[in-house]
Amino acid sequence: MMPLTKRAFAEFIGTFWLVFGGCGSAVLAAAFPSLGIGFAGVALAFGLTVLTMAFAIGHVSGCHLNPAVSVGLVVGKRFPASELPAYVVAQVLGGIAGSAVLYVIAKGKDGFSLAGGFAANGYAEHSPGGYNLAACLTAELALTFMFLMIILGATDLRAPKGFAPIAIGLGLTLIHLIGIPVTNLSVNPARSTGPAVFVGGWALEQLWMFWVAPIIGAAVAGMVYSVFATQPEPSTRESMSASAKA
Repeated sequence: MMPLTKRAFAEFIGTFWLVFGGCGSAVLAAAFPSLGIGFAGVALAFGLTVLTMAFAIGHVSGCHLNPAVSVGLVVGKRFPASELPAYVVAQVLGGIAGSAVLYVIAKGKDGFSLAGGFAANGYAEHSPGGYNLAACLTAELALTFMFLMIILGATDLRAPKGFAPIAIGLGLTLIHLIGIPVTNLSVNPARSTGPAVFVGGWALEQLWMFWVAPIIGAAVAGMVYSVFATQPEPSTRESMSASAKA
């Protein structure tokens, strides 16, 4: 097995790409004059970051890129709890690094302001669609739950081989298509933390929800999926590696 330090570094790189690619599409391209990619383009960008990294580092670290995913896999007995802190730290640092590079690029244009949100997640007055806290909490819980169900199912030994990265990437795309108008869609505490560090103020004040809701949703999914797991499962790292090689 590859050393934990190398696997954690792979998680750093992967989460960097997720935040830089996904949030970068929102900040730089979503509303670009006359040719903006809009919500659908941003949703696809997030899905593509996970799909590409699943093939790039799935065989190294399992390509979690998300503290909630790591927690869900621990609860589902797919990932050792002893390695959780290293993964979470690497993911959060990767998210902040991705946001830092994005900030350097974004501020190179006249008129740029963090007041535009910088793709930060929010609820109530900071929800893109003006959804209240209860609605945003429900959305993050439900969508993270379903994301983990997709991950756990796609990497199950009984699942079709070779398709896990595609299913997970498309799953994240669909989740964003649903949730961007509600919270800017998180389902990932590291993704939320990166932009919030730069926006500060309200983004940091509301950040708690984007840690609590995804982690609870993921943990519940880990428990629920175990009901269907009637045979021992390999680690997600091994599953993703097998899928990528198939």
